Order: sequence, then C-alpha cells, then structure tokens
Amino acid sequence: MKTITALAILAGIAPWSGAAQTSPRTRSFHFECKAIVKDMSKRVELWAPVPRDDEYQKISNLRVDSPYSYKIVTAAHGNTMLHVAVNDPKTGTFTVTISFDATRTEHIQPRLAGGPALTRDEDPRELAQYLKPDRLVPLDDQIRAWAREVVQKAKAHTDLEMARAIYNHVVSTVKYDKTGKGWGRGDIYYACAERRGNCTDFHAIFIGYARAMGIPARFAIGFPLPADRGEGKIAGYHCWAEFYAKGIGWVPVDASEAAKNPAKREYFFGAHDENRVELSKGRDVMLAPRQKGEALNYFVYPYAEMDGKSVETGYEAAYRDSGVTPALALR
Repeated sequence: MKTITALAILAGIAPWSGAAQTSPRTRSFHFECKAIVKDMSKRVELWAPVPRDDEYQKISNLRVDSPYSYKIVTAAHGNTMLHVAVNDPKTGTFTVTISFDATRTEHIQPRLAGGPALTRDEDPRELAQYLKPDRLVPLDDQIRAWAREVVQKAKAHTDLEMARAIYNHVVSTVKYDKTGKGWGRGDIYYACAERRGNCTDFHAIFIGYARAMGIPARFAIGFPLPADRGEGKIAGYHCWAEFYAKGIGWVPVDASEAAKNPAKREYFFGAHDENRVELSKGRDVMLAPRQKGEALNYFVYPYAEMDGKSVETGYEAAYRDSGVTPALALR
C-alpha cells in the first residue's frame, strides 16, 4: 500500500502513479517544422518559435534552413524565436525549416510525491507577472465571484487546496469538444458559458480562477507527441499550465488531458508527461523585434507580416523518436 504524504492529505490528492516512480520518464526525439510564406510583396517579416532548454527539456542540434538571413532573439517570458526580414523578395514564396533534437523529461512536482521541502520561495517580483490578467482571461468581479464559489464549496484554504478545488471543478464540468465555433481562443467567458472547448479553454478557466484567488499561474504551449514511440506528422498544438503554491513551488497541471482521460485525473494534478515539446510561454505575446499588429493570443505557429499587416502562413510539423528508422520524409 502506498503512503500518502501530508501535503497530499491536505490537498485531498489520492496516490498517483508518479509518486511511486524512482525516476521520471524521458523521451528523446527529432522534431522538424516548416513555415511557408506565399504571395510575397515588398517587405515581409516572419517570426517562428524556437524551443529552449529548461529543467525538463534539453534541445540540441538546432538547425535552420532559410533562403534569407535570420536572427534568433529572445523576448518576454524568455521566449526564443527566429526572425526573418525580407525587403526585396526574389520569389513569391519562401520556406524556413527549423529542426532540432529534444529530450523531454516527465515533470513531476517532487513535493507532491514526498520529496524535500522547498528551501526558499520564488522572488515575489517574479511571481507578480503571473497574477496579472490577460486580454481573454480578465480579473474582474465576476471571475473572482466564480472562483470564490468553487473554493468555498470545497472548503479550501491553502494555495494547494484551492488550486486542487479549481482543477477538480474544471475537469468535472468542462467537456473536451472542438465542434462549433468559439473554442480554441482561451476565452474564459466563452469557456465558462459553454463548458466545452480545447486545452486553451480548459486552462483559461484554471489560470483565471487561480489568479483570482491570488495564486500565480502561467500558460505554456507547444506540441503533443503520441504516447506510442515512432514517427509521424503533428496535427495541432497542445497547451498546459502551472501554478505556484507557497512552500511547494511550481506545480504542473494538465486539465484538458485529465478530462480526455479520467484514469489520469490524479496524475495530471502535479505532473506533465514526457510526450510533448514546449515552444513558448504566456498569452498576449509580444515578439522581438516587435510586430506591427496586436499582441498574439499565444505563440506556437509562425507569424508573418507583409507590408506591416499580418498574413497567413503555411505550417508543417513532424517528429521521429530516437532509434526509429526513418520512414517518413520530414523534408
């Protein structure tokens, strides 16, 4: 029988698979993405996210194939991106390919699995930015009232208890459903009204309610990889969240994956699996150099401007796990 830690008891967390592991799982793979800009005229600028190293993600062998010169720059939240500026395009279309090798480590909050206590809380100035509203996740009296109702019903008091109550509420009341219109923007009012959507909608509620209760929460986005090892094309993005609990640190959550797979509901409060690659953090994203258009809702696909106005870009992404003999042509 597994031992439940004191933190888990306080938060109402049942034993979960991560707590029993001796070490986090890892996954190594090759990833490649293409940005395609068509019908160019006059000045064209392209920005594309570039993954960066962190405690749970190691990037190596980064390669960029571009017909024009480029720079790799860093902007807010530490987001890294490629920037291409073309003043006199020679052709009507160009493609930029970014490829890299990645090793992703399962992110398990050790203090929820019986690990050592946090020795020092993070700088309050650093945490303050994750208490601010986003354009589609405002902090107003209505959001605060809804958040208070959830935590009061659960009789939650600590950061961990309140975050768990919010997580349970989101997973229990929101359906993963990408039909109709309105989903996918991470609009908290849409998500609260319709109670359905994709990962951006799930985490809009979680992050908004957490911030409304004074709990710093942050958004991250990238791409999911199928759990089965192999190779293939990636159809679309995935996003997730973390919240900061005093005395514990940053705690990973993935409410939409928990809703899609109820058997992993306990796991995804306190863990992110290794089957993903992160490309950027934050909402209302400002690029570097700054784009002419408004802040991006989130930054996972390439973004381009032509003569100062945003234009659509084509995009392709594919992965291949290490040790897999290539069968798909990624190029």
